[in-house]
Amino acid sequence: MSIAVSVLLLVAGVVNGLPVAGLAGAAALRRLYGVEVADPDLLVLMRHRAVLLGLLGAALIVAAVVPQWRLPAAVAGLVSMLAFVGLAAVEPARGRATVTTMRIDAVLGAALAVAVGLELAA
Repeated sequence: MSIAVSVLLLVAGVVNGLPVAGLAGAAALRRLYGVEVADPDLLVLMRHRAVLLGLLGAALIVAAVVPQWRLPAAVAGLVSMLAFVGLAAVEPARGRATVTTMRIDAVLGAALAVAVGLELAA
């Protein structure tokens, strides 16, 4: 079971870490999310989001190989993904990139829920 949990955490970690590319600036954020980030305050917030997702991704990757990190990292990832899915689901004016991210987070959230269940059963 621990191999399955490790694989689920590794995949979730890599995908969560992808937005760290947004640190490069507005052009990178446009490629990632399909939206123009022209407002300087929004740019700072989105780049900070990239840092936070990078940290979460790194924690999930470490958790894939450090058993003591598995449950806390998986729960943090699950909460983050479900929060995004919930926030996006209630927003009627969401764009295509947000819907795509919402779907990815729903699938990865389910994977992390399985990882949590397997870890608790171990």
